[in-house]
Amino acid sequence: MENFLAGMIRQRLLVLTLFLAVSAAGVFSLLNLPIDAFPDLANNQVQIITESPGLGPVEVEQLVTIPLESVMNGLPNVDETRSISKYGLSVVSVIFKDKVDTYFARQLVLERLQSARARLPANINPQLGPISTAMGEIYQYVLRGRGYSATELKTIQDWDIKYQLRTVPGVAEVNTWGGLTDEYEVEVLPTTLQQYGLSMKDVFSAIEKNNDNFGAGIINHEAEQFIVRGLGRANSLTDIENIIVRTVNGVPITIKNIGKVYHGSALRQGAATRNGQGEVVLGLVMMLKGENSQAVIERVKEKLKEISQSLPEGMMIEPFYDQSGLVGETIETVKDNLIKGGALVLIVLLLTVDSLPAALICASAIPLSMMFSFIGMRLLGVTANIMSLGAVDFGMIVDGSIVMVENAMRNLSEAQEEARLHPEAPKLSTQAIIEASAKEVFRPILFGIAIITVVYMPILGLEGMEYKLFSPMVVTVSSALLGSLFVSLLLVPVLSVLIIKKAPKEKDNPIIKFLYKPYALAFSIAMQHKLATLAAALIIFVGSLLLLPFLGTEFVPRLDEGDILVEIKNIPSISLPSALKISTEVETLIRSMPEVKTVVSRTGRPDLATDPMGVYGTDCFVMLKERSAWPKGVTKDLLTQRMRELLTKNIAGAQFNFTQPIAMRVDELVSGVRADIAVKIFGEDMDYLQSKAKEIERIIATIPGAADLQVEKLQGAEQLLIVPDRVRMARYGVDMADIKTLAETAIIGTSVSQILDGRKRFDLRVRLPQGINMEPDSVADLLVETSSGKHIPLSQVAKVKLESGLETVNREQGARRIVVQCNVRGRDIGSFVKECQQKIKSVKLDHGSHITWAGQFENQERAMRKFAILVPLSIIIIFILLAMTFGTVKHALVVLLNVPFALIGGVIALYLRHLYLSVPAAIGFIALFGVAVLNGVVLISYINRLVDKGHPVEQAVTEGVKARFRPVIMTALVAALGFLPMSLSSGSGAEVQRPLATVVIGGLVSSTLLTLLVLPVIYCLVCRRPSPSPAATAKTEED
Repeated sequence: MENFLAGMIRQRLLVLTLFLAVSAAGVFSLLNLPIDAFPDLANNQVQIITESPGLGPVEVEQLVTIPLESVMNGLPNVDETRSISKYGLSVVSVIFKDKVDTYFARQLVLERLQSARARLPANINPQLGPISTAMGEIYQYVLRGRGYSATELKTIQDWDIKYQLRTVPGVAEVNTWGGLTDEYEVEVLPTTLQQYGLSMKDVFSAIEKNNDNFGAGIINHEAEQFIVRGLGRANSLTDIENIIVRTVNGVPITIKNIGKVYHGSALRQGAATRNGQGEVVLGLVMMLKGENSQAVIERVKEKLKEISQSLPEGMMIEPFYDQSGLVGETIETVKDNLIKGGALVLIVLLLTVDSLPAALICASAIPLSMMFSFIGMRLLGVTANIMSLGAVDFGMIVDGSIVMVENAMRNLSEAQEEARLHPEAPKLSTQAIIEASAKEVFRPILFGIAIITVVYMPILGLEGMEYKLFSPMVVTVSSALLGSLFVSLLLVPVLSVLIIKKAPKEKDNPIIKFLYKPYALAFSIAMQHKLATLAAALIIFVGSLLLLPFLGTEFVPRLDEGDILVEIKNIPSISLPSALKISTEVETLIRSMPEVKTVVSRTGRPDLATDPMGVYGTDCFVMLKERSAWPKGVTKDLLTQRMRELLTKNIAGAQFNFTQPIAMRVDELVSGVRADIAVKIFGEDMDYLQSKAKEIERIIATIPGAADLQVEKLQGAEQLLIVPDRVRMARYGVDMADIKTLAETAIIGTSVSQILDGRKRFDLRVRLPQGINMEPDSVADLLVETSSGKHIPLSQVAKVKLESGLETVNREQGARRIVVQCNVRGRDIGSFVKECQQKIKSVKLDHGSHITWAGQFENQERAMRKFAILVPLSIIIIFILLAMTFGTVKHALVVLLNVPFALIGGVIALYLRHLYLSVPAAIGFIALFGVAVLNGVVLISYINRLVDKGHPVEQAVTEGVKARFRPVIMTALVAALGFLPMSLSSGSGAEVQRPLATVVIGGLVSSTLLTLLVLPVIYCLVCRRPSPSPAATAKTEED
């Protein structure tokens, strides 16, 4: 390989052309990379949304949800199924393994749905949710206009704005909250029906028969063909009024004779308000899964500009949530960190390398390696985000180039000195010297960078959210390191040959000299007291391990999205108007805070129930001003605390949970809850589950750190039950279908047809007076028709009573469940859950019930179990590569000791910065292992060469550390400084990077000290060999 490398160095034009081509491909890839704030963390799920008007939660569960769940059982590669059954709605989520293609998963579900339809009630049609994820809610806006009614705004939103936005490439769906859905209503008077001897069925039948277009074929006449069309559809209120129900004695009885026709509005279970100023119509743009969010948002904005020009005068679209802002902030954080890191690395190179051309050659590895990174990201479908680009350390990238350049400069300097002392000796050309230098460090560079790269590979063994979060980092860093390997082994020697004609005059670098003085003293002491040095290192190592229990644990630090989402939970029986009144009061209070820009609330569920929330629930989006406009000393945590205190003090009877827009949806879709921690209690008896949940809630309330604690509200919905008396029904000749038709028509109305207006479609509904505003007591007085044609009060054949019942039925893996959830503030999640689990052991559950833990803790537990396998695997891989590098287990073990001692600095750094041991920190340790080993490889390789030349071990060690002090310090310094901006950054998304960078920097400090002090001592103790015989020494000198 060394000879092949030397041959490639001679092919300078070929090497330069190859890297020019790589640069062009890298620029092209960069310009076409999708851009996101974070990787998409949502699981691979397919939602089945089924509207079932009029059915209560228990009926929805029994008639819709359970049949759908049962047919989904047995699908391949399914992790779990979850479902929600509410009034008029069933949402079943089938969660597939991440390896399953989304479209294939939807196809599997669709096939099963065909067999499920036969088990469902008539006119119930399940549909699949949009092909989007929690990260896909990229853009939200409100539509408002002075002088326009809620119905007019909703009609424009549904049939103009929404219709056109769906045509934008990359948009999966546009959902709507608020406004009133227009429909045509026929309000029939029961007394008038009796007067004419008509029934509701007559009215239904008449409208259905008299509201339809038809085709009667074609007529061929002479040379032309005529299409025959019948235009029987009603197009106006007048057309509906004139529909004939029956003719009595030659006199037609029309709709207008038995009631009135007017524009009404459909029953709604959701609405939106803004800034405490009342209702608005809200639109949510959902991005197609896998699309480029930045590009889709730009296309949406362009389309909205176009749509705005065609809106009625005075009507306007006002965006309030734009994910591109968060994307821009996180990418700005990445750019800032990379620029600062690159600048620091360049400064170190200029200060420590005595030649400006040599420093610039080393620095060239940064842009060229990033070209490899961009190509890798493009080929493997990785987006540019805080996790993929944020973990790139330019220091690691230039390590190989530093070793190559420093060795070439040293050999050139020695050759020049030799030529000065022995001018008669034959001189080697600069190219020959650089080729020889490249051969010397070929294996250390190859295996050193290979080790750093390979130790990242086990991260790909993670699962779930942590895999999605950190696998992009592996792709990016590995591609960059692979690029740095080619740069250091091929391009750097070629550039050195072309640019460096001679080594600069040897002089002591002031920085290296400053650092070497105290090191030389410490090294001398360490070599004189080898066992004491080892003992001291061991004591420090054990001491650092003792700090681990004090670090605290968490899954991933909470990412700051910039805005706040306040979840409001009212009593389950609250009406929509009352819920809107409370949300308006909340908005007014929050808007009074000087840091707040806009407050928009979404109450209940949207038109397409992707978010199946009841009217008792409100998501309040709090858009904050720029931090520069905040009062001095105010932090987001302090602002949240003040907001919590303000709302708790002024809004009675409501519960509040504080989170962030994306975090809330990710938590909900991934684990089924909207909080950090959730205790799930499974069973069938909801009363029993509720009592146990309250018991657990009381226990958790006593544990420090619990915030926003609440039990899932499943009960407490007031219900009006119509219980039939079958004996009386038989006596009067009334069946259940008659009672059902009466109740539906009287309250929500019965949809019997549609009115078409171009692309617009409006339901035509028959109802009785009052409808949903009817007094509960009046239901018993409704008149039901008997078999004899008489009308009797409903109370004669059924009992009407009020009762508190279930508002929601949640199911998971085929069983009912209830959730106790909370956020954790002021302490780590790991210790909080451990204390909770200990105290909750006192809760005794009946047979058939059980408890599981969910939320961030569930992810943390899974990740830590994986790391228990992956970290040892990384160490084993490092050992194998070291053994291949040195060809001996003994030297591999010596260098491998860098790994445990690198832990010292990482643990201490976390402790001093008050950071928790999280998944990013654990990945930082894995990355650190590779970086820490590199310097050991460089040093031991050089010492081995000296020993092989016949130098005594201690002399070889002393000369080796002196010769390799500069490259070891430089590589450690640039690697640490490359991570420094990341560890100190406070920009968007920096929370995840901070523990990783802190671990690497702290570990590099301890591992560098080990490499230069303890590693030489261990080498002397382990690798002692007999002094060479005089003959061998003479032979060596002859060689």
